[in-house]
Amino acid sequence: MSQSEKKESIMKYKLIYTGLILFVYILGRCIPLYGVDVPVYSHSAVNAEELLLQSIGGDVYRYSVFAIGMSPFMISNILVQIVMACRDSVSKARISPGRVSRISVGLTLVIAILQAFIRVSQLKFKVAGTIPFFMKTTVITEMVTGVMVILWLSERNAKYGIGGRTTLILVNILDGIISTISGHDLQSLIVPLAVSVVVMFVILIMENTEKRIPVQRISIHNIYADKNYMAVKLNPVGVMPVMFSTALFMLPQMLVSLLGYLFPNHSGIKWWQENLSLLKIPGIAVYIVCLCLLTVVFSMVLISPKDITEQFLKSGDSLVNIHAGRDTKRYLRGVMWRISLFSAAVMSVCVGVPLMLQTKGNIDSTLMMLPSSIMMLTGLWCNIYREVGAVRNYDSYQPIF
Repeated sequence: MSQSEKKESIMKYKLIYTGLILFVYILGRCIPLYGVDVPVYSHSAVNAEELLLQSIGGDVYRYSVFAIGMSPFMISNILVQIVMACRDSVSKARISPGRVSRISVGLTLVIAILQAFIRVSQLKFKVAGTIPFFMKTTVITEMVTGVMVILWLSERNAKYGIGGRTTLILVNILDGIISTISGHDLQSLIVPLAVSVVVMFVILIMENTEKRIPVQRISIHNIYADKNYMAVKLNPVGVMPVMFSTALFMLPQMLVSLLGYLFPNHSGIKWWQENLSLLKIPGIAVYIVCLCLLTVVFSMVLISPKDITEQFLKSGDSLVNIHAGRDTKRYLRGVMWRISLFSAAVMSVCVGVPLMLQTKGNIDSTLMMLPSSIMMLTGLWCNIYREVGAVRNYDSYQPIF
């Protein structure tokens, strides 16, 4: 096979590989946990939190071997990135990417075991009365194994397929949107669909609008020297905070559940157990705070002014009309603070409006997460579209010889 023929098959290879990954993932979502009473779930109503968790979990009822989904990996990734951001450049250089990956996987395993322990107490089994210890242990093992399988599938797709780790989330979001819309009539869908359309256009604008900071490159001495810039999107980290906020919102819920188990008669803990939900205003406030916090933290960590300043000092490049070093870092930090706060405010409004409308009865509780799902779907499609375009451009290159 010639070099051009190999290049022409890259897109097909990636699509086929992603298709196989999705086939295994969808198949795993259809395998129920040992001893779970599946017919009970098929006739039960779906609440808003279950639809929200479906974006990072497998099935909407969370009774399959992929019941926990990607939330343990998301939570561990948040914690690892925050810890790494607090370290200086010398300390970061001493830690290899392989070690960071091993730490993240180990933390993922610990969180998966904790979530499986909590989830097994919420499942409905075929056995009446006390659930046998062997059955609980088997179900916990299945759920933890499912998390590690999902992690392996997402890493393989990130390496050989299209869409990286977000492809599995994309399937969950599409499934959730279809199941949500199919269960309601047109009249009840008017308000949430109208809000969703507005949210979709807002995210498209945020994803495709950028602030361009002029950069002076010492290696460029032609007519393009004045056209160099550092681009920062108005939505610096995309819809990642919306997805990760779902996982982060589970942390206080897990903590309250554990405290409720240890102190069953404490009135304050009971109040939080009742109100730490997306159906109640205190729970909505905590969720919005998680979203804003993640937006700012991810923006400052992934687009680190400190790291960019150090790269400029090493390369000799600089921002136009700004002194290198401390002035550059101060300027970039101010830019990132303003953009990240603006992004957090916009996304908080897009997510918070339907949640508040639900508390007033203007939107059905099972439809309040539809705008959030459309938001995540739009952002993920933008990223996949750019990736597909890059692969197609690579396939179009012709060898010189």
